[in-house]
Amino acid sequence: MKSVLLVTCLTVLSIRVSIAQSTCVSQEYRLQEMTRNYSMRQQIERAENFWKNASIPEIVSGTPSKNGDGLTLIKIPVVIHILYNNADQNISDAQVLSQIEILNKEFRRLHADTAYIPHAFRNIAADCMIEFALANVTPKGYATTGIVRKQTNSIGFGFDDKIKFSSSGGDDAWDSDRYLNIWVGRLYAGIQGYASPLGCAKEKDGVVISYTAFGNTGKAQAPYNKGRVAVHEIGHWLGLRHIWGDQYCGNDEVGDTPPQGSATRGCPAGIIVSCNNAPTGNMYNNYMDLTDDNCMNMFTIGQREKMRAAFNAGGPRRALLFSNGATGIPLPEPPPQEPIVERKLSVFPNPGSGKITVDLGNEKELIGSMITIFNQVGQMQLQARITGSRISIDISNLKEGIYFIKTDKKTNPIKLVKGNNPIPR
Repeated sequence: MKSVLLVTCLTVLSIRVSIAQSTCVSQEYRLQEMTRNYSMRQQIERAENFWKNASIPEIVSGTPSKNGDGLTLIKIPVVIHILYNNADQNISDAQVLSQIEILNKEFRRLHADTAYIPHAFRNIAADCMIEFALANVTPKGYATTGIVRKQTNSIGFGFDDKIKFSSSGGDDAWDSDRYLNIWVGRLYAGIQGYASPLGCAKEKDGVVISYTAFGNTGKAQAPYNKGRVAVHEIGHWLGLRHIWGDQYCGNDEVGDTPPQGSATRGCPAGIIVSCNNAPTGNMYNNYMDLTDDNCMNMFTIGQREKMRAAFNAGGPRRALLFSNGATGIPLPEPPPQEPIVERKLSVFPNPGSGKITVDLGNEKELIGSMITIFNQVGQMQLQARITGSRISIDISNLKEGIYFIKTDKKTNPIKLVKGNNPIPR
């Protein structure tokens, strides 16, 4: 017990020291979440290690991307939660749109700064074939701009996740199986951003960015006014480590990034050698270093493969491939309805691919009613009569994706994920 307490105390101390030295606290946040309890640590480690066993899918037929090596384009729906204490922090739609445009250019290697990638690294600079789009439907299917604005009594936020919960002055996450949540607000202690690790609790899943380091217009301030803080943090959210491996000459688990002694600050020039990485030197222009925005300009092919592996079958970001969050047909606003009764049903296995079981628990009054599985646009896919406290349903003929299970007794819907096949390449 004493050894456990000692490890925890040392971890907390190291986190506090490193915060004062970093504009990105994703690694500190990761360590914080992993020390909460053993099961969370296991969950995060399983998700982070998934890519090591993920097979590299075949290249699909068709016209390959000029820069993407024939990869299938991945599009991620995004919701922006803006938390502001005063009008100055309530950033404009234009600032939000500038950030989305930047993400799409940087992840696709379409930005003008590709011209400044050092010659030694140009052959491994990657088009990740990942794009981002603001949500056009809410989790309930109604129209949205993908931008949520909320005034808060909090004068600022740290990396304790208060920004992610309405109960603590923030805003609750949208379903992280369908959206990338990005929270934007005033952050303390020089922090510019942080990201949740793969495997993190769903209600905390997403990226947090300072309102002064978001986009390239409006309230964005140099040296973080080219939108690359968000590029860096989304790299973490997709499983990338800092390029120096978060320790002296550490391992970032990517084969084509050179070893590096530590983080790079400012915007250096020329070849900087560390950890015997001559003749190329440090890749300080990589998005996963900590240089100023003006100095960042590339992901590597190895980083691209690691990020995309998260979308493979069984991967921690797989469900996003089937989201209609940015492509859905909005439902009309509903008329007032009778209140929905909160009933506690459970479904297992979930995700599932063959037969699933719906357990009524103590809700015996549902016996005799109908249970229905709908897709994301409300179309009925399967229906069955509830004849006992448990009902088995075969979903093997359903396509991969996200579905909802409801009864005809006005119960809250239960989300069901059907998935089994590898991501197309």
